Amino acid sequence: MSGHSTTAASLNGAGSLRILHVLRAPLGGLFRHVIDLTREQVARGHAVGLICDSTTGGATADTVLAQLAPSLQLGVTRVPMQRNPNIGDLSAFLKVMAHSRASRADVVHGHGSKGGLYARLPGLWSRAAVRAYTPHGGSFNYRPGSAIHLLYMATERLLKYGTDIFLFESEFIANCFRRYAGDPGSLTRTVWNGIGEAEFVPVTANADAVDFLYIGELRSAKGIDTFIDALAQIDRTTPLRPTAVLAGTGPDRDLLIQQVAQHGLSGRVNFAGALPARMAFQRARIMVVPSRAESLPYVVLEAAGARMPMVSTNVGGIPEIFGPYANQLISCDQPGLLACALVQALQLSPNARDDQAAQLAQFAASRFTIGHMVDAVLDGYRDAVLAKKGIQPSQTRSGALIERH
Repeated sequence: MSGHSTTAASLNGAGSLRILHVLRAPLGGLFRHVIDLTREQVARGHAVGLICDSTTGGATADTVLAQLAPSLQLGVTRVPMQRNPNIGDLSAFLKVMAHSRASRADVVHGHGSKGGLYARLPGLWSRAAVRAYTPHGGSFNYRPGSAIHLLYMATERLLKYGTDIFLFESEFIANCFRRYAGDPGSLTRTVWNGIGEAEFVPVTANADAVDFLYIGELRSAKGIDTFIDALAQIDRTTPLRPTAVLAGTGPDRDLLIQQVAQHGLSGRVNFAGALPARMAFQRARIMVVPSRAESLPYVVLEAAGARMPMVSTNVGGIPEIFGPYANQLISCDQPGLLACALVQALQLSPNARDDQAAQLAQFAASRFTIGHMVDAVLDGYRDAVLAKKGIQPSQTRSGALIERH
């Protein structure tokens, strides 16, 4: 860390680090993860800064960043960043690199594929700062074998040589990396996302709550069309007439509204727009997660913490959240199987549903907390700092799965 501010105290776990988080879009679970990390790192005495896209996030991101900015010693920097490879990447990268150098960051932590690119590319030729990377799904969400997936995996294979520590958010993504990009070749941690203490307070359904809730982005990867098909199958094959609310926005909203109408469900399936999670939880008795692909979704953690009964597919890192209760999960893309699971959930007594939800909440509270997440991330940073100094990091760290390379 030659020329940087890291002291002997910080190498031994005390003192502060200068940490710069780099991400693209200031929205969704990735943004929430970075904001939670940032707030807690600041609270623990570290100097922190953020670099993110200036063209996405809207008023909500503007408000969050404006509230956070006074506490950030390394500031908030926003530059235009495109989702896919673009000629503008060069300009954005140069700005990120210049700010990183000027801030004298000890750790540059890239989040997502684009944030990971900007944060780690200088690591191919500069050893000044620790380069950390959390994929958050990112480039691993594309269909294996597709042209864009092959391009991104080639980029991941290159950038791993500029990465000092991988902080995977799930074992699922860690395994995807090994499968498609090879051995990371650096320090590797699995650091699960975490939620706050207030999010483990149970939520009670409203008196007029509907049967089912979907909350999230309205797009194909989330499998909402499968959920609608399942509701239609229940209509055709049982006397039940379930009701549902879909909370969220996204590119497939109009198609989904059309699908609901074609199935004759318009009177019983309501599109509620974007809602805060805990407010949405009050509107239904059972949450449905019909996803085709996920990493480690915050909404599932939030529902678990709120003791919201769930019917979920077995994709991505969701089995890691369910842990010993993963046998409750079902395969994705099977409307018939989902319909059966929804009927079973409806027919289960309220007490039995509540007992299942309480068991999952207890498991989640033992593993998926912000405190565990931040401890593990900071421990990872310090181990990477030590490794750059040629010092063997400690063999155990709380809150993380550790591998040696």
